[in-house]
Amino acid sequence: MKTKSLLIVLFFLSAITFAQELALANDDGKFGYINKAGEWAIQPEFKVAKNFSEDLAEAMNSNKKWGFINRKGEWVIQPTFDKTKAFNSGVAVVLSKKEWFYINTKGEKILAEVATDKIYDFTEGLAQIRQGDNVGFINTSGTVVIEPKFNKAFDFENGYAKVREGEKWGLVDKTGNYFVETKYDGVSNVYNGNVVATLGESHGLIINGEFKKVDGAQKIWDFSVNGDITYAKKNDKIGYINKSGDWIIEPSFDKVRAFVNGLAPVSRDKQWGYIDTTGKVVISLQYRDAEIFSKDGLAPIKIDKLWGFINTSGEKVIDDKYNITAGGFSIFKKNNEKGFINGIARVKEEKVWGYINTKGEVLKNKWYKQLELFQ
Repeated sequence: MKTKSLLIVLFFLSAITFAQELALANDDGKFGYINKAGEWAIQPEFKVAKNFSEDLAEAMNSNKKWGFINRKGEWVIQPTFDKTKAFNSGVAVVLSKKEWFYINTKGEKILAEVATDKIYDFTEGLAQIRQGDNVGFINTSGTVVIEPKFNKAFDFENGYAKVREGEKWGLVDKTGNYFVETKYDGVSNVYNGNVVATLGESHGLIINGEFKKVDGAQKIWDFSVNGDITYAKKNDKIGYINKSGDWIIEPSFDKVRAFVNGLAPVSRDKQWGYIDTTGKVVISLQYRDAEIFSKDGLAPIKIDKLWGFINTSGEKVIDDKYNITAGGFSIFKKNNEKGFINGIARVKEEKVWGYINTKGEVLKNKWYKQLELFQ
């Protein structure tokens, strides 16, 4: 009986989670949100709207004022602002009467006493503050948790932030302790425990706190897609290294992308195909462009001017008649996924947008003027 009750609870929890995923869509000049069944979860009635973040979305009313709605389409923060930014860590930055300030999820002004020359967004519970030429971080209570002592800093990602002191870069954790000392000419964020760094003319990895030069490397890409393998340039060609900094596929390609599902797109002489982790070409170099495989086992490929999809055997399973895209409002987000995400792909055909499933069927056979990723 307990097992049956638990299964029922889990079923309803999964149903709730599924129902919460909404995609912003523009239908006849008005914005609303569809669910994964292709139905309007929030009717298209907003002049402008944006993607959901932390269950709240920015929306504009007919008077060109911004507020925030919930996943039922209800105004939870009335549209009274001239500009807004997305919620993160329960805090959003808004503009009203030429003043930028913080609000909470009730729309109340907060953190008014924070000493900063500029208002920054929160990320992972922390926001930058600037005092003169120096940058530090506060938490959502407004407490300074990292004193302003850096010339420059980036937002926290995966628990660490890139910071610069003088002309040197390093990484700090959320208490301000150095994960990587500020003595490098460049560092990556921490991805899957790996950090790429540049020291003078040398390119390498930070391993157990020490810099390891990668032999002959001119450039190394970070480990943000694959935690075990990334790619690097040597003698103006690109190959692959492992997280120990050893070459595992010698540089012989003009362009490459990351390994997913044991396959990676590579290019020579403007022709793309796929290799396995031994470097063997398993799908011949024949495409004008190619992207990484998704967890659904499909990859976007461009044969002529438009995109289709192949499976891991190299068989074309969806005709090449689409544009594929990543971002939308979040187009500058790092490594936005292209192609299929959780069984559906956002595509553009001529001037309209839609979602297709892995069989190439258009969701509800419906197309939109604008369509965003599910959030």
